[in-house]
Amino acid sequence: MDTFGRITIEPGKRSGKPCVRGLRVTVYDVLSMLASGMAHEEILEDYPELEPEDILACLAYAAEREHRSVSVTA
Repeated sequence: MDTFGRITIEPGKRSGKPCVRGLRVTVYDVLSMLASGMAHEEILEDYPELEPEDILACLAYAAEREHRSVSVTA
């Protein structure tokens, strides 16, 4: 699976936020649905343009961003 190839950033689409495969569905949208308790199957029912691999790509993208974030130590 080309995880990060599924995540696109276009300046004129959704204010340049990371989206899934050029669609108007952002990584944030998918993560918010997951965080609210929606199952993968429910998301795919509500957004039939998404594929199961898209949800995994959003999770991988978020994990990579977290990995690269700066840690503050006291």
